[in-house]
Amino acid sequence: MVVEEKEISQAVVARLPRYLRYLGELRDEGIERVSSQDLSDIMQVTASQIRQDLNTFGGFGQQGYGYNVDYLYDEIGKILGLNREYRLIIVGAGHLGQALVNYANFERRGFLFRGLFDNDPQVCGKKIRGITVRPMEELADFVRENQIDIAVLTIPKTSAVEVAEQLAACGIKGIWNFAHVDLRLPGHIQVENVHLSDSLMKLSYNLSERCGNHVQSGRDIQAGACGEENPHFNAG
Repeated sequence: MVVEEKEISQAVVARLPRYLRYLGELRDEGIERVSSQDLSDIMQVTASQIRQDLNTFGGFGQQGYGYNVDYLYDEIGKILGLNREYRLIIVGAGHLGQALVNYANFERRGFLFRGLFDNDPQVCGKKIRGITVRPMEELADFVRENQIDIAVLTIPKTSAVEVAEQLAACGIKGIWNFAHVDLRLPGHIQVENVHLSDSLMKLSYNLSERCGNHVQSGRDIQAGACGEENPHFNAG
């Protein structure tokens, strides 16, 4: 399906991987068709929102029939760019970098790790899942020679900006950034900044709300039935 050139809301884009994941589960269960209401019940998103999201890309359903699961799964995959392969490198061979390269599901989605880099001489030369850790001095040539599409940063924020700028100069197309800093690069380079602690703090907020344990202006968190006061947290 051809989608007209138009600005797509990032909120809509953020929901597409969820649609794909749930549709994949339905497909694995042998379910051939699904209605927007069925998806709504599974995903806890309103049926009207689902229809609106899918209509953004032209719509894929039929009145009275719903959506063909296989077709919708394939089309959303194409919209997300999953009908091609991407060559990736990871900069930072610590625990997070190693965990990412060891996650086989990325390869099944077409994200192929081609290189792993670190500035620690004791780490360089080691192999992780068959990939040799290379020194940072080899980064620029490797990116150019292997036509790397995406760089994954799992390094401290103190070096992330410099490394990102170096990658930009090498012609990298996208950066998946786990460093604790929001990268800002030229518009032709796509950057996805990921702050793992944000999700954890959102969970903390929801737990606090459920326990009636909000912080009031000028007051500390009070210990309650749901947890103890955090002695390291200073609200003021």
